[in-house]
Parts: sequence; structure tokens; C-alpha cells
Amino acid sequence: MERVDLIRLLGAEPLLAERGDRVVEAREPAEFVGKFTEAVAAGGNVFLADAGWGQAERAQFNALVARKAADGWRGWLCIPTGGSSGAIKLARHDEGTLAAAVKGFCGHFGVTKVNAVGVLPLHHVSGFMAWMRTVLTGGSHVAANWKAVEAGERPALPAGEGDWFLSLVPTQLQRLIGDREAEEWLRGFRAVFIGGAPAWPELIEAGRAARLPLAFSYGMTETAAMVTALKPEEFLAGGQGSGTALPHANVTLGEEGRVVVEGASLFFGYWPDTRAGEVWATEDLGRFDERGSLHVLGRRDALIITGGEKVDPAEVERVLRGTGQFADVAVIGVPDAQWGEAVVACYPAEFAPHDLEAVGRVLGSHLAGFKHPKRYVAVARWPRNAQGKVNRAELRREVAAR
Repeated sequence: MERVDLIRLLGAEPLLAERGDRVVEAREPAEFVGKFTEAVAAGGNVFLADAGWGQAERAQFNALVARKAADGWRGWLCIPTGGSSGAIKLARHDEGTLAAAVKGFCGHFGVTKVNAVGVLPLHHVSGFMAWMRTVLTGGSHVAANWKAVEAGERPALPAGEGDWFLSLVPTQLQRLIGDREAEEWLRGFRAVFIGGAPAWPELIEAGRAARLPLAFSYGMTETAAMVTALKPEEFLAGGQGSGTALPHANVTLGEEGRVVVEGASLFFGYWPDTRAGEVWATEDLGRFDERGSLHVLGRRDALIITGGEKVDPAEVERVLRGTGQFADVAVIGVPDAQWGEAVVACYPAEFAPHDLEAVGRVLGSHLAGFKHPKRYVAVARWPRNAQGKVNRAELRREVAAR
């Protein structure tokens, strides 16, 4: 689609005389949508920003925005990413990559109009693309406050307006499961997407037992959100993993089992740089099961090497969560004179485990000894963002300072 079509769909008049760069940030969804619409209409490059960033993150963002690109308009929409690395990057997209992602989504789920309830922030690709799917298909987007949703104030899903979709991170789903009214509300959606962080087996089985239409998916800012998704009917029939590729994407495994994505929704590089081609070798390691569903095994660059052995933090975290002792937990590797790296489990200080001996017994029956945490560290300020991602760099600094 042409860029002017995106402007038209957003309901704005193009002000092509200005062509100045714009930074869009706002805590309230309605304000964000208004500012974004104005920025697109005015032309120039558009940078999405997190209104909740601290001084260090904002300085990093401002330094990136101040740099000028030399390649014209290609990749004019810059969406922040960084996730667990702690380093902010700006992935460059345009109306073509967004439209390809939306078209693939509609084809995968067999819908022509998308309605969405949004509880994730719009500056993040998950929240932004949930809104963009409604814009490009003529659907409805209802912004909802997560705290209100958790407390029982949940938007009604009008009948006769088509299918409704919702995106949650695993910790949000955990807080709704077990609430009869919340589960009934979730069953009203065509699909409830779960992403942003790995889900643990007990949570997955609880969702299946409650007959919730969960859709575990895989994607990232660089791919304009999901490129694989497990359909709810597949999940309820016993399917596992993150599902098969959407029509607009080709997902394969490359060297060392790295997940490789090809397709028209791929970004054009990190601002202000560009990249050529439509192939993206991620840092995620994966495998496909007999049904062709992708299983993400962890990040290649997050592996802990301890005593010459490789440890996947995600695997250890899943077992720790399964003990029922941790409301939240993150496993990191920290420098160690004896082991090279030591496996350390961090948790929010206000949710301390009450029986570490029981934790040790579960670990002993599930994991090899070298994978067991050598330390458990309580963290006063838990660095998890609204998308469910833990800032592991910050955790490492916290542990190293002790």
C-alpha cells in the first residue's frame, strides 16, 4: 500500500510541506494515537518512544534520533527495541512492512476485519501492531488499562462486529487464570496471544484445562510482530510450541539451530543504518516438532557457559517457576573465578521463596547439577517492563555490585 493510504486510513490530512522528524510518546493510548496520526501526516521520520524511560534510556534514545540517515525515506517508522540486552535500538519499518504483517495475520487466522482490546503499550511492537491491524482492516480498537482489567473492569466484546483479539504476556495470563469471570471473558476472544517472555508448562496446562483460546506466537520488533502462531484450536487439541509460519513469512533453522526469518515484513535495519535483503538470522535457537510448530529453545547470546557446560537460562527458569515458589524469576550468568560463569537465580525481594530446600529437590529431579543456581539473589527493584521482558544487563550489574 502507498504511504498516502496509511495517512488516509488514520484519518489525517497529509501536510507534505513540513517533512520534519517527529518523536511520538504518550502514556495514554488516545493521546498516543493522536500524536502518531499527526506525525505520519506531517511526513519525515517518526520515532516511537517510551514515556516511562529513565534519564539514561532517554539520553541513549536522543543520541540515536540525532543521527541522520542518508538513504531517504526507506524505513521511516522507527520502533524501539532492546528487550533483555539493555541497549536501545530503533528498528526501521514503513507502510509496506506493516501491511505485509497485517495481511499475513489475517490469512493465518482467516479473518478480514480485526478487532482488538489493547492492554500493552503502543510504543512497543506488540501493542502497536495490535492497533495497526484494526486500522488497516477497518476494525475496532479498545484501549484498556491492565490494572483495571485485573481488578475486574473488562471491556465488553460486542457481538456481530467480527472476531476480537487480545495480547498478553505470561505473567498477565497467570493473574487471570483461576478467576471464573476472567476466564469467561477470555473465552470470548478469537485468540489470546501469549508472547514477550517464555511461558512455563504449568501455565500452559492451566490455560488448556480452562479451555482458553490461547495462541502462543513468535515474532519481534524486527519482523513487525508475529511470524508464527499456534492457532487456538491447535492449542486446545494438544498442540505445542509457537505454531507454524504466517503466510507472509518463511521461518527456517540456520547454523547452530538459529531461527531465520524471510518475508516482506522484515525491518530495513536499525536507525540510521540500513540492511539489504529479506532474510534475518535471529539470535534465537529453535526446533520444529512433527507438526511443523516452532519451539524456541532460548537465545544463542544468552547461554551461560559454566565449567565448560552450556546452560540455557530459559530452561532453568521454567523448572524454577514450576516449583510454585517464585512469583517471578530470572536466571543469569555472572563472572566466577572457578567456573567462568556462575548460574544465579534472581527474584523480586517482595516475593521471596519460602522453601529453597524444596526447590533444590525439584531441580535435582529435573536438571543436571551444573544447571542448578549456585546463588539466589533478592532484587529490590525488579527490572521487568510492560512487555514481560527482564533487563538482564541490569540484573547482572545488581548482582556484581554485591
